Amino acid sequence: MQVVYERCCGLDVHKKVITACAIVPAVDGKPDKQIRTFGTMTAALLDLQAWLADLGVTHVAMESTGVYWKPVYNILEGTFTLLVVNAQHIKAVPGHKTDLKDCEWIADLLRHGLVRGSFIPDKAHRELRELTRYRVALLRERTSETNRLHKTLEGANIKLAAVVTDIRGLSARQMLEAMVEGETDTAALAHMAKGKLRAKIPQLEQALCGSFGAHQRFMVAIHLAHIDHLDETIGLVSAEITARLSTHADGPAVSTPLVEPAETASQGPDQRAAQLTSTVQSPFERVLANLRTIPGVGQRIAEVLLAEIGIDMSRFPTAGHLAAWAGMAPGHWESAGKRQSGATRKGDPWLRCALVEAAHGVGHSKDNYLSAQYRHLVSKRGKKKAAVAVGHSILVIAYHLIKKGTTYVDLGPNYFDERSRDVVERRLVRRLERLGYNVDLRPIAAAS
Repeated sequence: MQVVYERCCGLDVHKKVITACAIVPAVDGKPDKQIRTFGTMTAALLDLQAWLADLGVTHVAMESTGVYWKPVYNILEGTFTLLVVNAQHIKAVPGHKTDLKDCEWIADLLRHGLVRGSFIPDKAHRELRELTRYRVALLRERTSETNRLHKTLEGANIKLAAVVTDIRGLSARQMLEAMVEGETDTAALAHMAKGKLRAKIPQLEQALCGSFGAHQRFMVAIHLAHIDHLDETIGLVSAEITARLSTHADGPAVSTPLVEPAETASQGPDQRAAQLTSTVQSPFERVLANLRTIPGVGQRIAEVLLAEIGIDMSRFPTAGHLAAWAGMAPGHWESAGKRQSGATRKGDPWLRCALVEAAHGVGHSKDNYLSAQYRHLVSKRGKKKAAVAVGHSILVIAYHLIKKGTTYVDLGPNYFDERSRDVVERRLVRRLERLGYNVDLRPIAAAS
C-alpha cells in the first residue's frame, strides 16, 4: 500500500493518559514504530510536542473523543499538521481493543492516507463557536425556567398562560411581581394589563383567581430572578459575539449599529440588502448583512451560521458537501440495487438546530420562495420533513451568498406554480368542472 506520510503519529486520547505511536523510517528504510505514554497536563503535552519534534513527525491524527482532544490540539497546533478524525471511521479490528493497538491503528491509517480530518477552525473561530453555542444553551435554559414558572402557576390554579401570549411579557411580569409582593385583588391585578391585553381584563380576572400562597410566592420569585439573571447573561454573551464579529476581520470596524430585523421585515430582499449593507463597515458584518436578507434568518441565526461554517467556503467543494457535513442532506444507503433509507445523517447539531428554527419561522411568512417551498412540502411530507428541506435550502443559499459576496434574490412565491403551470391549470380546471362550471381560460392581456 502506498505510503503518504513517512513521519506520522497516532494518538489515543483519554482524560488522564495519551498513548502515542510514532512511525518514522528506520536506518534500513523500514517503518520504525515507537510507542510512548504521556499525561494530559500541560507539561506532559509539551513533552509530547518535543518528542514528536525530535522524531521529525509532520502529521498527527487523533480521535475526536469528547472534549479531551482540545488540550492536545491547543499545544500541537501550529507545529504539526493535525487531523481530528471521526472515531466511527477508524474502529480497530474486533478483539484487539487496547490503547496500544488503538494508537498504532490510527498511525497506520494516517501513514497510508486513509483518514480524513474534521473541520477544525482557527482558535478565534473556535472561541466564537463557544460563545454562540453557550448562548443557545442559555436560551434553552431560559425556556426551561419559563416552563417551570408555568408549572408553578398551574399548580396554584393560576391560568395566566391561557390568556396572555407570553408570561414573560411586560403585563404578565407586573402581575406576577405584584402577586409575589402579596397582592390578592384579582381586579387590581387584571387592570395592570397594557395595550391590546386590556380587552381581556374579564378573562384575566378569572385566570388570576387561584390558591396563590406563600409557597407559590417564594417559587415564582425564584423563577423570575433566575429568568432575569439569564436575560442579563444572554445580553452579555450577545454583546461579546457582536464585538468578536466586528474585530474578526482584518482591521478594526467602525462601530455602526445594524438595522434590527423587525425594521426590515416588511421590506423586500433588495431593500433590506441596501439598507443593511449601508450601515456596516467590516467585511464580516457585510456577510452578516447579506445572510440577513434570507427570509427567516435574523441576526442571531446569521451569527450561528458564520460561527459554525465561517466565511471560507473553499473547504467545502460544493453546497452539497456543506449540506452533507451539516447533516441536512438526504442519506444515501443502497444495497442490492435497492435504496434502503434516505434519512439524514448526523452532522453539526448546532447548525442543524438553527436552520430548522429558521425554516419554521419562514414557514409562517408569506410572499417569498422559501415560504412557498415550506407550504408545498408540508402537505406531502409533514412539518418536520418540510422544515429540514427548507433548512437545507437556506444553507445552500447561505453557501452561495458567502462564497460570492452577494445578497439574496428571491424566486417569488409563485415559483412552484410557474414551474409546472400546465399541471396547475389542469388540476384547477378539473376541480371547477367537478363543481359544475364550464371553464374557459384566457390570459389577462388577451382578455383586455
